[in-house]
Amino acid sequence: MDIKKLQSIVVDALEDVKGQDIQLFDTVHLTSLFDRVLVVSGTSNRQTRALAASVRDKVKGAGGDIVSMEGETTGEWVLVDLGDMVVHIMQPAIRAYYRLEEIWGDKPVKLGAAKRTAKKTASPSTDDEEKPKRTRKTAAKAPVEVTFDMMAIQAPLEDDEKPARKPRARKTATTETAAAKPAVRKPRAPAVPSGGRVKVAATKSSVASAKQAAAKRTTRKKAAE
Repeated sequence: MDIKKLQSIVVDALEDVKGQDIQLFDTVHLTSLFDRVLVVSGTSNRQTRALAASVRDKVKGAGGDIVSMEGETTGEWVLVDLGDMVVHIMQPAIRAYYRLEEIWGDKPVKLGAAKRTAKKTASPSTDDEEKPKRTRKTAAKAPVEVTFDMMAIQAPLEDDEKPARKPRARKTATTETAAAKPAVRKPRAPAVPSGGRVKVAATKSSVASAKQAAAKRTTRKKAAE
C-alpha cells in the first residue's frame, strides 16, 4: 500500500475514536526500517485499546498488512506495526516520560496535507470519465457600428436646445398669510421685588397705641419742667 494512503487511513481511524494530539513524522532520512512514525494519546486503557483496534480494522479493510501489535494487555502503551509505518498509542503520562517526538520529530508531516495528497493519488471514478463535458454554444453577434458626429458634439447648444429651467416653487397662501401677520408678543410677568422694604398700612390698634405713648411722653416732659 502507498505510504500516503496508509497514513491517511491511520489518521482517520484515530480521529474516529477521538484520539488526542495526533502527530505524524517522516523518518525516511533517519532509518530504513520504516517511513512514518505516528504518536497519539489516549485518556485511559480502554481508549488506547479502542484506538489500536480501530487502526487494525481500518488498515485490514483497505487491504493493508498488520505486522504486530504489542501492549494491549496493559493499555498504557500500545504499539501497532504496519511495516512502513509504526503507530504509538500512549497515555499522557507515558508519552510525557518517553518523549518520542524528540527522537523522531525531526521532520513533522501536517495531517491536512497528508489527507489531501492521499485524495489526489486516488484514481478518478469511471463515471466522471464517461460523462462528456458540456459546452455552451453562444451565437456570434454581429458587430455594431457606432459613428459620432464630432461637429455636433463640439458645437454649443442653441437657445432652443438648452434645457428648460425648473420653475421656482410658488409660495402658498398659508405661508404668505403667516408672513404678513406680525408676531404676537406675550405680556411679561410683573417683577417681584427681592431684598427691598415693603410698606404695610397701619392698623387702628397700632395708631391708638402710638397716640397713647405720645401723650405719656408729653405729660412726663411737663412734670419734669
